[in-house]
Amino acid sequence: MTSLPVVNNATLNAVSERYSAAAVELEPALCCPVNYDPRLLKVLPIEILERDYGCGDPSRYVTRGDAVLDLGSGGGKICYIASQLVGPEGRVIGVDMNDDMLGLARRYQPEIAQRIGWSNVTFCKGKIQDLSTNLEATEAQHQPLIASDSMDVVLSNCVLNLVDENQRQQLFAEVFRVLRPGGRAIISDIVSNLPVPAELRADPQLWSGCISGAFEEGEFLQSFAAAGFCAVELLERQTAPWQVHQGIEFRSATIRATKPLAIIENDAPVVVMYRGPFASVTDETGTTFQRGQKVTVRGESLQRLASSPYAGDFVWTSPAWLHLNRMSKSAETPGKCC
Repeated sequence: MTSLPVVNNATLNAVSERYSAAAVELEPALCCPVNYDPRLLKVLPIEILERDYGCGDPSRYVTRGDAVLDLGSGGGKICYIASQLVGPEGRVIGVDMNDDMLGLARRYQPEIAQRIGWSNVTFCKGKIQDLSTNLEATEAQHQPLIASDSMDVVLSNCVLNLVDENQRQQLFAEVFRVLRPGGRAIISDIVSNLPVPAELRADPQLWSGCISGAFEEGEFLQSFAAAGFCAVELLERQTAPWQVHQGIEFRSATIRATKPLAIIENDAPVVVMYRGPFASVTDETGTTFQRGQKVTVRGESLQRLASSPYAGDFVWTSPAWLHLNRMSKSAETPGKCC
């Protein structure tokens, strides 16, 4: 029998209590200054605007028609912004485990839908490290909270750092599971320039304040690569630190990571040439590409290079576009919730 990870209950309780209080009364210490598109904020009530505790805006990388999942959706701000960006043909699901935050997000749902012009947002109660379990489901309901391979984009805004360290491997595995092949994880979170020492990690108050659980910034990127993502890239990094504790700098960062496309069986070899500007680059499979030199790829290397973050960096032979088109038409299943 596989043993379950041990969770620090003091940390869990501190996070729950602090965010329940923050759903009722503004707590400025929980957030970094973020510049959102003011046009997308006009539909939001002041209460939701004031109870936003993010550190970035991952929604700006959402595109029309996307099926979007927001992990730790809180008062719903990012979900309602994403709703406008994906349009009526898209869909948005917010997952949070805090009843007070869910209550705030749901309270204004009909009003905001009327202002936007469509209703495509659903809020669900669940733990972001366990997206299979619907915490509001009855015993007769057995469907997973979020189906595998069902989402185009997974967003999160300053929430992953709140998850207990023992459950983080499961968290990244769940993000990978629910994304369709070619889907993107776009995550804004607090990172540190040095590893956070044990004495800070043992402080529940600092943990609930997005300090003690911060990922060391290199570790943050590696966690996605270790979970199977490719094209992991740092999109934004706050220049000046948000806070400094014991000489350690804590700042906001936003990353994007892509779930690899499915490998097509019996795929023909394809010749590619790296455009530059670097003299050479090496992909996750260990294949090195010299600038201006033609390389034959197939299988996993082809699968990764066909992902949109890479494709523009290479010159492809004509048959490659047949493979790219076939890969891009992988089946999409609508996200399921509640």
